[in-house]
Amino acid sequence: MTDADLPDMPELNFSYRPSVLGAAWNFRLTPEAITWDTGRRGGRVPYDQVTRVRMSFRPATLQSQRFLTEIWSRDGTKLRIASTSWKSMVVLERLDDGYRGFIGELHRRLTAAASRADFVRGTNPPLYWIGLAVFVASALAIAGLVARSAQAGARGAALLVGFFLIAFLWQAGNYFRRNRPGRYRANAPPPDMLPAQP
Repeated sequence: MTDADLPDMPELNFSYRPSVLGAAWNFRLTPEAITWDTGRRGGRVPYDQVTRVRMSFRPATLQSQRFLTEIWSRDGTKLRIASTSWKSMVVLERLDDGYRGFIGELHRRLTAAASRADFVRGTNPPLYWIGLAVFVASALAIAGLVARSAQAGARGAALLVGFFLIAFLWQAGNYFRRNRPGRYRANAPPPDMLPAQP
């Protein structure tokens, strides 16, 4: 695919800061490649050189709605594009609209380039299943603690631990529900791996 093949595809930019002190990562979709720079370093990955794309849900301490797209190329380059950006020591800004539009357009261009990349969603399968087993065991242990507290007449403690259990099930359950490993087609990125439309 060359610039002449895709005359109607304008360049599209996206930037985010992955850490408080580090340089911003800047990405640009050109007609034939994704280019990137971090200030001193930069590069270019042609769409037909992309070997793998992984979309996942990665909540952070200060931001529960954070998404990540990772891109691997044949030359060993790995790019990470996140839906949030550090603004200060205590503020993590959501970039939902820009991220959703950029990742959607990236998939359109990979489709147009007839990419043979492997498109996967969620986390690494072995880590996912180990984490899920730990999550289920932990939830059962906490539920047992609630039951024992209630049987012992410690209703206040049972109520407190019960609230913790509900929060744990909500947060961790959402993480495992979204990040179940799987595959998807380049022309149909999974909606639950993108920030919701406003």
